[in-house]
Amino acid sequence: MTISFAVKPVPLRVDNDDVIRVGNTRVTLDSVVEAFMEGETAEEIAQQFPSLGLVDIYAVISYYLEQKPEIEAYMQQRSRQRQSLKNINEKRNDPHGIRKRLQARRDRNWG
Repeated sequence: MTISFAVKPVPLRVDNDDVIRVGNTRVTLDSVVEAFMEGETAEEIAQQFPSLGLVDIYAVISYYLEQKPEIEAYMQQRSRQRQSLKNINEKRNDPHGIRKRLQARRDRNWG
């Protein structure tokens, strides 16, 4: 009996926004790693993200464990980017007083 030990590439790609995604899905590396760090098993992650295959999830988790410092630095960078975008959006669309503004708009339009 012959067993092949061919190594498959890690199913990760970088999209146009420099976000690392798993395979040809929209699921981010961050999502899989964060779920794993919260204690979810690969099978639970597969239930959460049905577009991912179990083999790909295990491959991503293995890659994370082998490249932990680099992946964690990437995830910290992504976290800072998300916070920056959140701040920009909150400044652009101030959530305070939104009900009052919507009621005023409704009153103007429906008179």
